Amino acid sequence: MNILLKLIGIIVAAMLAAGGFLWSGVYNIGADSHHWWSTEWFVSLLRDRSIETRASSIRVPNLDDPHLILKGAGQYAAMCTACHLAPGVKDSELRSGLYPLPPNLSGVRLDPGEAFWVIKHGIKMSAMPAWGGNHDDATIWSMVAFLQKLPDLSPQQYKDIVTKAPPDKDMEPNHTHRESDGMPMGHE
Repeated sequence: MNILLKLIGIIVAAMLAAGGFLWSGVYNIGADSHHWWSTEWFVSLLRDRSIETRASSIRVPNLDDPHLILKGAGQYAAMCTACHLAPGVKDSELRSGLYPLPPNLSGVRLDPGEAFWVIKHGIKMSAMPAWGGNHDDATIWSMVAFLQKLPDLSPQQYKDIVTKAPPDKDMEPNHTHRESDGMPMGHE
C-alpha cells in the first residue's frame, strides 16, 4: 500500500509540474522561435510514426496515368507552391515565415501512401491543411501522382506541364465534395 501511495504522489506531482509549466507561459510558441531539441525530437517522432501507421493500409492506385499527372500539376501549382516550392524556386514569402519549414517537394520523393494521407488529413500545428474536406480522393491521388514526377522536372519542364494542366473546377468558389460519393455538391 505504501508503494501505491508513493506512485500516486509521484504522478500527482508530475501532473502539477506539467500544469505549472503550461500555465507559466515560459515556452515560446512563436513561429520565429525554434523548438527546444527535445520538443523537436518528440514532435518529429510523433508526426512520422502517426503518418506511417495511418498510411500503412492505403492501397496506392496506378499513378502513371498522364491525365492524372497533368491534373495534379495544376492542383500543385494552385495550392502547394507557396509553401512547398517548384523546381528552381528557392523560397517564398509565405514559406519563409513558417515553422516548421515545409519540405521543398521538388527535391524529395515521398512515399505515395503517406503523401496521400498527409494531403487528405493535413498535419496539426504545421500549416499543412487537410485538403480532404473539399477535394475528393481522385483529386488528391492526382496530386500524389504529380509529386512522384516533380523531383525529376527542370524549371522549364515544370512550367510546361503546369501550362498544359486542365482548368481546375475545384478552385471555383463554394465548390466542395461530399465525402460519401466524391460528387460536387449541387451537381447531382
